[in-house]
Amino acid sequence: MLSPERLAQPDHEYLAQRHVLTYMEDAVYQLLENREDVSQYGISRFFTEYFNSVCQGTHILFREFSFIQATPHNRASFLRAFWRCFRTVGKNGDLLTMREYHCLLQLLCPDFPLELTQKAARIVLLDDAMDCLMSFSDFLFAFQIQFYYSEFLDSVAAIYQDLLSGKNPNTVIVPTSSSGQHRQRPALGEAGVPEGVEASQFYQCLENLCDRHKYSCPPLALVKEILSGVQRLTFYGFLGSLSKHPGVNQALGALPDKGDLMQDPAMDEELERLLAQVPGLVPAVAATPEPGCPPSRTPPRVGSPWRPLHHPRKVDTESDGSTEETDESET
Repeated sequence: MLSPERLAQPDHEYLAQRHVLTYMEDAVYQLLENREDVSQYGISRFFTEYFNSVCQGTHILFREFSFIQATPHNRASFLRAFWRCFRTVGKNGDLLTMREYHCLLQLLCPDFPLELTQKAARIVLLDDAMDCLMSFSDFLFAFQIQFYYSEFLDSVAAIYQDLLSGKNPNTVIVPTSSSGQHRQRPALGEAGVPEGVEASQFYQCLENLCDRHKYSCPPLALVKEILSGVQRLTFYGFLGSLSKHPGVNQALGALPDKGDLMQDPAMDEELERLLAQVPGLVPAVAATPEPGCPPSRTPPRVGSPWRPLHHPRKVDTESDGSTEETDESET
């Protein structure tokens, strides 16, 4: 049933707010690209499956970056997909570098730009080298802020640099590719000037920005809460506070709370169902020892149905450059 707010909203505003035309254009493009396959089961079924995938958030998998960032729903769906696919990295306690996280992102979006991954890593690492290790949760929440609010943060970076240089903070900010996120932050001056900008002045600028910004912004009340607790702060200090604030994460709605980050019962149930279909694997319930029987010290070895991967051999610099290998299993 439609809400009263929806009924009072003009049609063109609703279409623009929900980005309906974006999905219609993409659906038609996908239909034309796959018309031979679609002809086998019908156009109506194609549109039904397309918009079901949009609702489920799976429509962004393996798509180009321009489509992934096209709408807030696409961005939230990509964040959720990245978490669900790679949460075992955090569950196992693995620490990865920025480039390793970027490789994971490229598994879902092959042309995902390195620059966004670097910006997210900078929120976590601050002054540390970019090749330092990061936990999955630290990177994920920093990446969420950087990816979802990308345009907003570019404008915030420009405002921050203007405040540092003493420019009028009420001027219209036009962020460029060389925004403040790429510039070096000033150290303490000779006169002992504290690092960063005044939080109250910074908030006034952000309040004006959120009023006129056409892209997604964090809730202004939460921004005020973050800035009201300090007198001065740096740009990356502000981004770090945004990424760690549970209210910002809840307002965005793509990821669970940090305490539940490693839990995904629906995905675990689906994995168990798929594993149960693999021949030769013993279900976890069947491996439970009977009451009164001591557990076995060595679990039974189960033959894997998958063939081991043969990693390519490193090319000898004195050879002719050939990487051809011989499968030892066939000799």
